[in-house]
Amino acid sequence: MDDMDRTILGLLSADARMSVATLARRLKVARSTVQARLERLETTGVIAGYTLKLGEAAKAARIRATILLTIEPRSQAGILTRLKTVPEVEVAHSTSGRFDLLLQVAAPSTAALDEVLDRIGQMSGVKSSESLIHLSTRIDRAV
Repeated sequence: MDDMDRTILGLLSADARMSVATLARRLKVARSTVQARLERLETTGVIAGYTLKLGEAAKAARIRATILLTIEPRSQAGILTRLKTVPEVEVAHSTSGRFDLLLQVAAPSTAALDEVLDRIGQMSGVKSSESLIHLSTRIDRAV
């Protein structure tokens, strides 16, 4: 990756809907140059996809929580398979330290969130869980 690639990524991070023509104008290069670089960034896995980031108005209607799971040895694959069927689970990270998995979940109400927490806590292989309810977002640099 060179400076032009990093500039393309920066512009798309700010506005993933920016057209190739607009990128080319901002970079002062031909559209074909930008298109070729985008294709290379996509095929090499630097760009994994283009996505939508919800604003605060959409997020306000959802209650978010982080769930820290301790799981039985060799149970992670099965638990991850089951977690993929839970639509409220937005992100799952494996971790080091006291907990094995960190989940970010979102639900439309506290009752729905409580039901999701119960469902996850009752999964075979889950030894313990700790839930942290998100109150407000102070910094969000995630794409």
